[in-house]
Amino acid sequence: MTAEILLDLVELDKRYVLDGGLLARLTGRQRVLQALDKVSLTIRRREVIGLVGESGSGKSTLAQAAVRLLDVDGGSVAWKGNSVTRARGKALRGFRRGVQMVFQDTGSSLNPRKTIGRHLSQSLALGGLPRAARPARIRELLDLIGMNETVLTRYPHQLSGGQRQRIAIARSLAAEPELLVADEPVASLDVSLQAQIVNLLDELRERLGLTLLFISHDLALVGHISTRVVVMYAGSVVEEGDPATVLTRPAHPYTRALIAAIPQGVEGRGRSRDAADRGAEGIPSQGCRFAPRCPQARDMCRSLAPATLLLPGGHGVACHFAGQSATQPSTTEVLAS
Repeated sequence: MTAEILLDLVELDKRYVLDGGLLARLTGRQRVLQALDKVSLTIRRREVIGLVGESGSGKSTLAQAAVRLLDVDGGSVAWKGNSVTRARGKALRGFRRGVQMVFQDTGSSLNPRKTIGRHLSQSLALGGLPRAARPARIRELLDLIGMNETVLTRYPHQLSGGQRQRIAIARSLAAEPELLVADEPVASLDVSLQAQIVNLLDELRERLGLTLLFISHDLALVGHISTRVVVMYAGSVVEEGDPATVLTRPAHPYTRALIAAIPQGVEGRGRSRDAADRGAEGIPSQGCRFAPRCPQARDMCRSLAPATLLLPGGHGVACHFAGQSATQPSTTEVLAS
């Protein structure tokens, strides 16, 4: 039996104007970054989707669009079959009780002037929990994240990075969501703490029956926690499938390059210059968006955008030559500046 679809993102488009000054507008030289280019993603109940790609690939934009923190320029967002693309007021609040987000930067997501106890209490108040019931629920939340009540009187700056991220997770769980969107939740932590937070998310998924969208540039972490991997490049999904297939037998040249880059350092593995640094002109307006960096690109790649081909096992690849034997691309050629 196929699991229920919780969140359905259909052909999302999002554009940012990079040069929005008067002169740029008058001369018609505005540069536009296509952050999302007809991105579709279906998330089913109890799935753990690992969303990967280098900086600037559109991962965070997709996450914010998914939880309606930003409006898209095109496409639709549906929650359990009901459109929330333009939801406002009560409808939007109801949607957000079912979908919560954990941010990368706890320094900005946690108010430095509020104690941890106040953070959690206010989150419960927003969910409509009576004041008298909040202390017991706060204790439950702390138990879920492996912390005790001594942290309630402290301020965010008095906690370690790992502790702050645990509190951010507890706050997101206050609404009892069905879907948790974790946007680079461990990127600012050292390796040992990264493993602890990922293991915590995995435990919470099992214990609470959560569905999880886990966003990261770290392929090892994604492979550890995910039931499905989605690879993005320059605002487009280029490959998706089960971790064993995508991470060991990748069919897209970009995914192969990301995997080949893993030994090249720890902090920046699988990453290159940000898309905004490359500039809007660095992404072609037609054809395959990866063609300028792909050593296997042919003439048709530069003129015709590839459709997503479905390979055996539900493995989707947006490449004209998916499934054909190909020479392993050079990481230097593909990911170097």
